[in-house]
Amino acid sequence: MAPATIVLPTPHPFRLDFTVWALRRREKNTIDRWHNGQYSRVIVADGHTVRLTATQDTAGAEPALMVTMESATPISEQATREGRQLVHKTLGLGVDLQPFYDLAGDDPVIGPLVVRFRGMRPPRFPTVFEGLINAIACQQVTLDLGILLLNRLSQRFGPQLIDHGAVLHGFPAAGDLADVPEQAIRELGFSRQKARAIQQLAAHVDDASVDLARLDGLTNDEAVTELSRIHGIGRWSAEYVLLRGLGRVDTFPGDDVGAQNNLQRLFHLAGKPTYDRIRQLTSPWHPYEGFVYFHLLLDKLRANGAL
Repeated sequence: MAPATIVLPTPHPFRLDFTVWALRRREKNTIDRWHNGQYSRVIVADGHTVRLTATQDTAGAEPALMVTMESATPISEQATREGRQLVHKTLGLGVDLQPFYDLAGDDPVIGPLVVRFRGMRPPRFPTVFEGLINAIACQQVTLDLGILLLNRLSQRFGPQLIDHGAVLHGFPAAGDLADVPEQAIRELGFSRQKARAIQQLAAHVDDASVDLARLDGLTNDEAVTELSRIHGIGRWSAEYVLLRGLGRVDTFPGDDVGAQNNLQRLFHLAGKPTYDRIRQLTSPWHPYEGFVYFHLLLDKLRANGAL
């Protein structure tokens, strides 16, 4: 495959491993892969299927990412620009975290977590569409099952790249799913309601009757209202997309069961906190509530032996 290499400066501090694990959530995730200190993902750049691989370079005084793009066709300048932009956005490299570190330094509750995972950046999915499909897949099921369903969706309908005889899969775009029969999605293990929501969303995004790009110009409350108009999207899914799709680190998905459990442990509560109680508990961390959400996720992964 024809390679191209990008050297991407990163903010200090930076930890690629923590950032990628906050993005991928589970080891079985085959879309966002982590192996031997390398993050890799199949993307479509300038119309061509590309394998993007990122490795952290710690040899110099400042952290940097060595990003390699490989494809069966030559890598164009446009593809290189798209790859650079995707890495910058997906790995949260443009977020200024110093105010958060200043805030957390005096906080006895989250201070130890922040020290433990210092250098993690707030990740986000490459597109809001991918964030929405993730939310739909993970509704009312375990995260393990949701990740498995997303893997199957990518393997069946996503872009493919062959590397040394192995077939690698990327996440499908709206155009890849717009004309897929609902039954074909159900065959992957999705419920009837989720299959319909995925197919309808893909079709509406593909024909531009749903314009996800306009969400960038809306406030959080406005974006939640707009997202909730999409079939199959409720409050949890909308807030999940705010954080993981739009990069709104001031959003803590209060209906997230895993996050409720994490806060219960963090504050030694007798039971799971309600949505309103979560708003109250996380308010001292504003506008970085969502970044704490990622810290709690990593802490749970560490406790389970994944990190």
